[in-house]
Amino acid sequence: MINDLLLPARRAGTAIAASLAIGLSLGLAPVLATAQVAAAPAANEYRLGSGDVIRINVYQNPDLTLETRVTEAGVVSYPLLGSIRLGGLSVTAAEKLIADGLRNGNFVKQPQVTIVVLQVRGNQASVLGQVNRPGRYPIEVADMRLTDLLAMAGGVANNGTELIVITGTRNGQPFRTEIDLPTVFAAGGKDKDILVLNGDSVWVDRQAMVYIYGEVQRPGPMRLERGMTLMQSLATGGGLTQRGTEKDIRVHRKGPDGKVQVITPKMDETMRDGDVVFVRESLF
Repeated sequence: MINDLLLPARRAGTAIAASLAIGLSLGLAPVLATAQVAAAPAANEYRLGSGDVIRINVYQNPDLTLETRVTEAGVVSYPLLGSIRLGGLSVTAAEKLIADGLRNGNFVKQPQVTIVVLQVRGNQASVLGQVNRPGRYPIEVADMRLTDLLAMAGGVANNGTELIVITGTRNGQPFRTEIDLPTVFAAGGKDKDILVLNGDSVWVDRQAMVYIYGEVQRPGPMRLERGMTLMQSLATGGGLTQRGTEKDIRVHRKGPDGKVQVITPKMDETMRDGDVVFVRESLF
């Protein structure tokens, strides 16, 4: 029976197939499959960074248990091994590094090392501006996206804009990009939900505003929605009063030179951030 199972392995010339055949004869196939899956590290596994607090455990060796902090140089001082560099390694790679050191130094014959990240301090990103909870947040997985980070910050505040600015470093070069948040959730917009890396900063600016005064029902500041026209802004202000007139509506707008210009726009003209609209009183 075993020879029949080993025949495909001999033809393929692979040790894995032979081991699987023996495992089938001994009823160990599930164990082998689990071992193969466990041996392959996850592509999005967290990488240790400076400042992270970790706990290192070695199975059946409680004296080798250590709770420590990764230094700014990415180094940890571990019993029997001295200073070892863990910064930048995935958790799986760090566990293997310590296990190999214990095994090669004849300290533990078959070490089973487990590392638990207690506090994430080495990989963080900042969220600033008009969000509900601005601050620095840990990047706990390697595939954290912009939307994940914004969710941790409580989302964009009511007075925040939909245009998100992200700055950081990519491949050793300064990086800056602007993301139109609604397009991330549109069809085919998944690629715009970019990866967030250590040291990135996300800025959410103030929502653009227009200001209306004069003969309108609800004068004052209001959000400038995308593509809002003069007519739409007047409607947002509750419309004109009985004494108001659509004739000679004046808009005070700051020009490129910083000087304020007074214009008389059409009702379907698009408004701009900072526009001040004055609705005159009808003379008749």
